[in-house]
Amino acid sequence: MPNDFNQPIIDEFRANKGRVGGYFEGARLLLLTTTGARTGRPHTTPVGYLPDGDGRVLVIASAAGAPKHPAWFHNLVANPRVTVESGTFTYEAQAVVLTGEERDRAFARAVEGDPGWAAYQEKTERLIPVVALHALTEGGPGKINASSMGEAIKVVHDAFRRELALIRDEMSKGGGTTLGAQLRVNCLTFCAGLHNHHTGEELMMFPALADRFPESAPALARLGEEHARIAELVEELRRVVSAEDADPADAGAEVERLTAELEAHLTYEEEQLMPLLDAA
Repeated sequence: MPNDFNQPIIDEFRANKGRVGGYFEGARLLLLTTTGARTGRPHTTPVGYLPDGDGRVLVIASAAGAPKHPAWFHNLVANPRVTVESGTFTYEAQAVVLTGEERDRAFARAVEGDPGWAAYQEKTERLIPVVALHALTEGGPGKINASSMGEAIKVVHDAFRRELALIRDEMSKGGGTTLGAQLRVNCLTFCAGLHNHHTGEELMMFPALADRFPESAPALARLGEEHARIAELVEELRRVVSAEDADPADAGAEVERLTAELEAHLTYEEEQLMPLLDAA
């Protein structure tokens, strides 16, 4: 899309840590910065994405069914090293164009979740590419988009809140007798991300705060207990959605249970830890 359309979306995305309104409200959106194939200059484009687990996300070069691939696709083919902004994190990634059955399976998952992708493919004779973006960060998900440690925890929590809200919305629109493949991936990716976040807190943040602020021991103990309870709910959700004949109703019920407990946990953690993190 032309820059005069993209720039307000980019500005809003960055100003609101990944939240945008208008046409893209409620969509999974990221900012993809590629290196121009001809100019060598950076170009940033808002694109929709699909969670894919294992440190990668998928983007689809649909160009709304236009006869030619979008410019960002040509750029990453020429220069596969890209920058991804999720709203919460900014990180470097390696772009890999999927081929053959892997591409077809990924595109079928996308169509199952949103038939609009199929409509785009019907409009064009080109095979719409699917690209995997593999995060290249080590020891964490990338540079967090926050100005303080207290803000950082709120930004991360809000990202979990948004993703869980999207999953709940997708569950409500399902209507089938089995769980869709992409929705299954969305749930499992969320579970893995939440597990990694809580593990990092328990190994690094909580011990550091306990050492610096001994008076925080009761709050940290409660948070640890809540982590254990949420881990049980996450494991049950993972079990339900991993079943070959996963029932959407069962999955939806587990998502609702997790949502209620997780929101209470995140709110309490912010109340207790944000002042300490900023003071530290």
